[in-house]
Amino acid sequence: MGEAVPTLRWNHLSSASLSICRLSPSQLRRSHGFGDRHPNATGSFRPRISCKAVEIEAPAPAAGPRIKKSRYDIENLTTWLLKQEQAGHIDAELTIVLSSISLACKQIASLLQRSSIINLTGAQGTVNIQGEDQKKLDVISNELFCNCLRSSGRTGIIASEEEDVPVAVEETYSGNYIVVFDPIDGSANIDTSLTTGSIFGIYAPDKQCLFDIDDDSTLDQGEQKCIISVCQPGSNLLAAGYCLYSSSVVFTFSIGRGVYSFTLDPTYGEFVLTHENIKIPNSGRIYSFNEGNYDLFDEKLKKYLDDLRKPGPNGKPYSGRYIGCLVGEIHRMLLVGGIYGNPDNKNSKNGNLRLLYECAPMSYLIEQAGGKAIDGHRRILDIKPEQVHQRTPIFVGSPDEIDKLEKYLS
Repeated sequence: MGEAVPTLRWNHLSSASLSICRLSPSQLRRSHGFGDRHPNATGSFRPRISCKAVEIEAPAPAAGPRIKKSRYDIENLTTWLLKQEQAGHIDAELTIVLSSISLACKQIASLLQRSSIINLTGAQGTVNIQGEDQKKLDVISNELFCNCLRSSGRTGIIASEEEDVPVAVEETYSGNYIVVFDPIDGSANIDTSLTTGSIFGIYAPDKQCLFDIDDDSTLDQGEQKCIISVCQPGSNLLAAGYCLYSSSVVFTFSIGRGVYSFTLDPTYGEFVLTHENIKIPNSGRIYSFNEGNYDLFDEKLKKYLDDLRKPGPNGKPYSGRYIGCLVGEIHRMLLVGGIYGNPDNKNSKNGNLRLLYECAPMSYLIEQAGGKAIDGHRRILDIKPEQVHQRTPIFVGSPDEIDKLEKYLS
């Protein structure tokens, strides 16, 4: 039978090199009275101990996937905004403005989900400044946005698709930020319960254009000119985003430090972080154009679209998708890549989408995610609006897809 070998270790030694003292079997026998024993200074007999250093390799650090968060470890929009404020990325006032917009989006989402039940489908019977028939929810959503921004106490000027001119918030409730928005994008989809959304952009304050006015007062020509002058290029945006109303309600925005998405959890009514620092793929196999207007497009653009429909190196052509809602198009593109275009045509010389509160905020998001946005010749964010409701052509998407398009248009 083998004999046990006692081992003595010193804990203060490193794991890479440990001095280990072992008793040999013969020494073990001597300690039990067998063999020679040698007295020490005290006259007692002790076993001879042989010590030697033994090299032991330190264990390699564990390599593997990052530990997953607990299913209960979630971060809501409010917490995320407070962290950004504490880090100095945004100030407290911008935090409040973004929170007020998210509240408006929750209210609009609730109305859309019940629109058929509470008779909010169909036309309002009015026409907006662009000559478009307004849906009932166009008008109501605009009021919700305005009220939430007004009550935040941090908004000075509001510009909306549904308002003829920008609205200066009365001094009692006035703040500094300028907010532009489209309360319901794709409102033609409401009656058929298809994808819709809200778009917003936030600009820095312009204190020269804040006025003490009442609800019933009117602005003189000089004041109107000053308010309209707040039309700034998209490169001046401090924050921009959208809220998607579909199978999920998704609040996506950027404060200039990447793109983040928060999905509404209906269980407790909170936007929860679901997509961090979104990066658009460099290329994609989906294109989105309203090809019902194909015969009205420029010949160069027609050639581009014709080539997309031809089989590529993998034997497959691009897939055509068209939702009829800019928010839905951009949301899909952020996640899977591709290209979206709303070009000018023979009937719409300047395109169909508004620059200030549709194209600029969406272009800002796309660029923050690594994509590109152009009007066919120049970067969308470099265009300074001359009018509040100015329209522009737009092509937006994965960088490689936009580069490919530019070769056709040049």
